[in-house]
Amino acid sequence: MCSWCWGFAEVAQALVEQAQAGGMTLQLVVGGLRTGSGSALEPSTRRYILEHWEAVAQTTGQSFRFQDALPGGFVYDTEPACRAVVAARSLDPESAWRLVKLIQQAFYLEGRDVTRPAVLTELAEQAGLPRIEFAEAFDSVEQRAATAADFVWVQDLGIAGFPTLLAERNGQLALLTNGYQPLEQLSPLLGRWLERAASA
Repeated sequence: MCSWCWGFAEVAQALVEQAQAGGMTLQLVVGGLRTGSGSALEPSTRRYILEHWEAVAQTTGQSFRFQDALPGGFVYDTEPACRAVVAARSLDPESAWRLVKLIQQAFYLEGRDVTRPAVLTELAEQAGLPRIEFAEAFDSVEQRAATAADFVWVQDLGIAGFPTLLAERNGQLALLTNGYQPLEQLSPLLGRWLERAASA
């Protein structure tokens, strides 16, 4: 539910494929961009967010559905979507990547409320996960704790912007990007890191 992450989706897909081809193991960590809010968006906040979406669309070329976006009463809480991804990751790591894409498309292109467990369960099933198994994991204490642990890990690293890509070798983390960058800037950077990793 991070608009820059949605804008980054095609770049991320290309980088994932490049990293996998280079033999990297990938780990998807959720950052908890906007969690714990129990109140509906104020009109001024809604306007600000939609202006932000327009900037992302102009910068990245990514499509957004603006008509009826963020309707009255919408509570912009990213924790349920994050927990859905963590639950999917616990059941089948590959399905978590598919679920991220489905959540983004549902939210930004279809205007669906991806804070609702029923919507997330439907999307998880589309990602290839058994509905009942996913629903149980999504509601479990363990996956709530695992989601909170992701948030803490991100905060402890001081990451405040998304998307963020880190590369790890021998326990050392290297920052590839914090925030949106086009593929033509990031792909050579990742390529050089993969070359150094291969020769180490």
